[in-house]
Amino acid sequence: MSNGKSIPHEIWMVRHGETEWSRSGQHTSRTDLPLTLAGEDRARRLGSLLQTRRFALVLSSPMRRALDTCRLAGFSPQVSQDLREWDYGDYEGLTTAQIRQIAPGWAIWTAPPKGGETLHEVSARADRVLARALQAGGDVALFGHGHMLRVFAARWIGFAPDCGRSLALATGSVSVLGWEHDWRVIRLWSQVA
Repeated sequence: MSNGKSIPHEIWMVRHGETEWSRSGQHTSRTDLPLTLAGEDRARRLGSLLQTRRFALVLSSPMRRALDTCRLAGFSPQVSQDLREWDYGDYEGLTTAQIRQIAPGWAIWTAPPKGGETLHEVSARADRVLARALQAGGDVALFGHGHMLRVFAARWIGFAPDCGRSLALATGSVSVLGWEHDWRVIRLWSQVA
């Protein structure tokens, strides 16, 4: 609920465009992959959805795929380390099927990746981004990554961070978080241009 503090009207979350690894289903956090041509094209088309909006704050993950999506959509962001993707540790570059050969039944939502971040650590970063967005005094745009933005959305609506497992996000998509009366809501989810 609202508590009288300055709140943004809406938070527009943008998942970066396609990379080779997002296309193949490989977990990508620290590996700084470029967008594919299709990813670049979708990022430009996202610009048409976003250009009519005025944002009090535009933040991006420091990773090339998020920064390039942001810039191709027509924005110059402030970089936020807290918007980085979940650190997959030893599972970086592997698909879920490959990880399950090592760790049967594994899911990012139920077990931390070996050598990577815990859900609690990712949630703490999401909460810091949320606190910053709430102080922006207007609409906010966040350019980031699938798992991180799913955790962020769960935290926005007051759910436990692992509820992000139910919020799949397409690459190169826009989601809008906003308000209905005093309640935080998801107004639009995973819209592609």
